[in-house]
Amino acid sequence: MKPLLLIDIDGPLNPYLALSRPAAPDGFRKYLMRPSGWTEGPALPVLLNSGHGGALLDLADRYELAWATTWMAEANEWIAPLLGLPELPYIRWPSYGAGIAPAGVYWKTPPVVEYAAGRPFAWIDDEITEPDRTWVAAHHPARSLLRRIDPWVGLEQDDFDELAAWAAD
Repeated sequence: MKPLLLIDIDGPLNPYLALSRPAAPDGFRKYLMRPSGWTEGPALPVLLNSGHGGALLDLADRYELAWATTWMAEANEWIAPLLGLPELPYIRWPSYGAGIAPAGVYWKTPPVVEYAAGRPFAWIDDEITEPDRTWVAAHHPARSLLRRIDPWVGLEQDDFDELAAWAAD
């Protein structure tokens, strides 16, 4: 069975902090979206690089791809078509808030481990920190790669190279 590649959108695919710059980063295009939670005010600006879809598909021979984003099912409606990705399974998050994760651990971390259900996994997200790596090491029996992605930059070739190398081990 292939390891999972759990993909966050905001940060890795959408370097949202770069929206404060006058121009989109090289290779990125700005889209205006209205996912279900974004009903008032201006549309949500999202930066996407169409090349990321092909790079993720190249990893699909080594990984089972899944969304690990608060976009949940809407990732398949709004993001996947723009990147040329097929519909992917996604993590159904519990309600946000206090009590989901121990102090210092990102709220997504325990549900990610639960979703992985003992399978090896790589996870790309902009909010991963050392306490998350420590928690996963203590609570997940299989290999894992938690790769923090800079939300100013998004996924880069080095990230794809690291994901490919980890899966090849």
